[in-house]
Amino acid sequence: MRSVVFLVAVVGLGAVGCGATEASGPPGHVEPNVRTSFSPEVKVPSLHEHDYVHPLAAVIGAVEIGDDVFVAPGASIRGDEGQPIFIGSGSNVQDGVVIHALETYENGHTVEANIVRVGGRPYAVYVGRNVSIAHQAQIHGPAVVGDNTFVGMQSLVFRAEIGKNCVLEPRALVMGVKIAPGRYVPAGAVVRTQEQADALPVIDESYPFAHINEGVLHVNHELAEGYEHARGGKKRAPQRKPSR
Repeated sequence: MRSVVFLVAVVGLGAVGCGATEASGPPGHVEPNVRTSFSPEVKVPSLHEHDYVHPLAAVIGAVEIGDDVFVAPGASIRGDEGQPIFIGSGSNVQDGVVIHALETYENGHTVEANIVRVGGRPYAVYVGRNVSIAHQAQIHGPAVVGDNTFVGMQSLVFRAEIGKNCVLEPRALVMGVKIAPGRYVPAGAVVRTQEQADALPVIDESYPFAHINEGVLHVNHELAEGYEHARGGKKRAPQRKPSR
């Protein structure tokens, strides 16, 4: 599906990503970054027509959002320092979530220490497909969150890579490590050494939250569809259940 670039300051949409032609509420904050010494190019967020960005959310600068993404009230995705930020299709960014990154450009050169690479491409933050980032969580780049992962409420991911099919329970702190696919981080845990990361438990059917992300994806998909429809948007295709 063709990507659609939105600039609210120009088109004055009341909600973003729904294909509406009339504003039906306060405009969403989807806008370019400002030019600075560490961000010399002005870039506009790139969204798809089935994305829904709530009017009280902010998406700024070098941000690329895949198809069928829900950005809830109070969320901030700010690609004005570390760039670019990528959010994969089918993901949801819930209330109060912050996605930001350390500067990736300084004195005319890329700051390699603040870059992650996925598929050979450089990113400040990369969030995969069908990821749920729950209320008030923070993803601060350089960071990677793999496909089908659940990031629990008030968790923090910084200078870290989270594998596919993981669960971060509420208030988990993950910093400076790589977490293998299919692991979970217990609520309130602090993971700051690779030894701690490697010792994290594997998710199996006995784990109570083994399938938490499936339900969260379903709920947020329907919410986004409902808000989008209420603003005159196009009907979405049925959600495909993610495979673990």
